[in-house]
Amino acid sequence: MERHLLVVDDDDRIRALLKEYLARSGFRVTTAADAAGARRQLAAIDFDLLILDVMMPGEDGFSLMRWLRAEGPSRATPVLMLTARDATGDRIEGLSLGADDYLPKPFEPQELLLRIEAILRRAGAPAAGARRLSLGRCSFDPGRGELLRGDEPVRLTEAEARLLRRLASNAHAPVDRMDLARETADASGRAVDVQVTRLRRKIEADPKAPRYLQTVRGVGYMLAPD
Repeated sequence: MERHLLVVDDDDRIRALLKEYLARSGFRVTTAADAAGARRQLAAIDFDLLILDVMMPGEDGFSLMRWLRAEGPSRATPVLMLTARDATGDRIEGLSLGADDYLPKPFEPQELLLRIEAILRRAGAPAAGARRLSLGRCSFDPGRGELLRGDEPVRLTEAEARLLRRLASNAHAPVDRMDLARETADASGRAVDVQVTRLRRKIEADPKAPRYLQTVRGVGYMLAPD
């Protein structure tokens, strides 16, 4: 089935280029020049993925992202944010608000396509995988990238699922924070810290005293399933 993307960017040239490229790659593409236009589209149509620029006149991408996750008509719509090349703070903010991935400008269209396809695979077509890990009230299936609280699914962003899989593959052993950072677009490690904080809120009974997603001082992080 043709997947439908919404591209939100105030730059006419970028919108046109993305629409042409993604349409040629097999997607149905709708565009919006600002947050107001995006809100109208989101109210009328269920999209498979939103490509959202951060810096826009009027309401910026962060504000739109915050609205989408809090009260938007489809709160679980995956989001890929486009950020300025060196704006590490933008990337951290986007992850904190629930973006699934981010891509710095300028970018290669092929990289954008690969990131879109990775997000959509996570969102719509999980594969069978390794045994499910028990995390107290929660459980995690590394193969499916699926987190459950009891029998209820807990939404994970692409970045959160990738990090949890990485830690699950080394369960009960610490993983170096900077090794984890090298697998993201933020070599400082701050993006990893943000993702860990968000995961603890979803997994831990007390996120301030984590039992399952532990900090190993001087090293990094460790997943300690039951």
